[in-house]
Amino acid sequence: MIYYSTNKKAPIASLQEAVVKGLAPDRGLYMPEKIVRLPKEFFDELKNSGLQEIARTVADAFFGEDIPRKQLDAIVNDTLNFEIPLKKVEEHIYVLELFHGPTFAFKDVGARFMARILSYFVRERREEVKVLVATSGDTGSAVANGFLGVEGIKVFVLYPSGKVSETQEAQFTTLGQNIVALEVDGTFDDCQALVKSAFMDEELNARLNLTSANSINVARFLPQSFYYFWAYAQLLRQTEFTKTVISVPSGNLGNLTAGLFSRRMGLPVDRFIAANNRNDVFREYLQTGQYRPRASVQTIANAMDVGAPSNFDRILDLYGHSHEAITKEISSYRYNDEEIKAAIRNVYRQRGYLLDPHGACAYLALKEGKRADETGIFLATAHPAKFGETVEACTGIPIQVPDALAAFTHNKKQSIPLPNEFDLLKKELIGQS
Repeated sequence: MIYYSTNKKAPIASLQEAVVKGLAPDRGLYMPEKIVRLPKEFFDELKNSGLQEIARTVADAFFGEDIPRKQLDAIVNDTLNFEIPLKKVEEHIYVLELFHGPTFAFKDVGARFMARILSYFVRERREEVKVLVATSGDTGSAVANGFLGVEGIKVFVLYPSGKVSETQEAQFTTLGQNIVALEVDGTFDDCQALVKSAFMDEELNARLNLTSANSINVARFLPQSFYYFWAYAQLLRQTEFTKTVISVPSGNLGNLTAGLFSRRMGLPVDRFIAANNRNDVFREYLQTGQYRPRASVQTIANAMDVGAPSNFDRILDLYGHSHEAITKEISSYRYNDEEIKAAIRNVYRQRGYLLDPHGACAYLALKEGKRADETGIFLATAHPAKFGETVEACTGIPIQVPDALAAFTHNKKQSIPLPNEFDLLKKELIGQS
């Protein structure tokens, strides 16, 4: 498969080049030259297919030309070795629980998949690669744990000091080995800007092999398309319906973009809803046609605290920069902290279902945006225990923390304080090489 840059000014790249580089030389994001439409037979059998079986077919459509089928199947099987259940919350509303992986967040699949893909290419190239990842919470923990101990790869996690939950922070600052946590004095957007600056620095790239594990990397965001096929397959088993809408908690827009790719591959989802917290740059674009990135503000749904979402460029490219075409398939709603807290409290009291802040935001958007003839799915992207203090304050009951999640908080924090200055990041990266 050939990949091109959304800025259209960089040479085309192979999958290996796109994964190892992460960002195109013209600062654009890589896109596959084609999106394969899956055959009718695949959808006819979807209801009776397992998660790994579905994912192997979808992965082959994106990566099968570049990675031998045996290795690709092994990567998929190793990545998806846990449950992703679809549960009914209320009439015509279902939740896809994406928090049953190693770090109890939806990004586990993409991070682990990318780790295995990059490891495959590193062995071929026989060169050490340094992975840079900016995180507003769950990305850092998923990437750190997905790459932990992978030979030939060193990971640098940049995160905004004081702006992630204690549990999230513990999941990437206590690991050691090949994982380095850089605690940045700034916001997530500052962290993301530092990472992008590193990719554009000629001297740094001449000395080091750098790549990104944020959703700007095709090997990170494309595997998230597995979720959507699996959600639809389970919905077919559980109920009868005519139209489907999926509500996605939206920050950097990688998960939503993966859903849009799934639709292009033939998945019969009618439309999507982008759920925003107070960082609603994308909602504003849908309403006005104007994209105005700005500094992010801190909320209780911190993984969505993004003021300049990278994958916006991919969505524009996918729809030929047509605002009209985008708004036909995507709508958006925004909610503040108090509304999110109220949703956590009310859904628990009325339905007995415990939401995390991001899932609560997606639930609210689905409730507001779902039409009478639609069956809706919203994505719960992280375990509520990762936001225990917030969720407990809403429900008034203590949260049961899974043993595997609690184990992270028992280890010693290892992080390096870093001012929001690129020259200091550059010095740190070179010093760690």
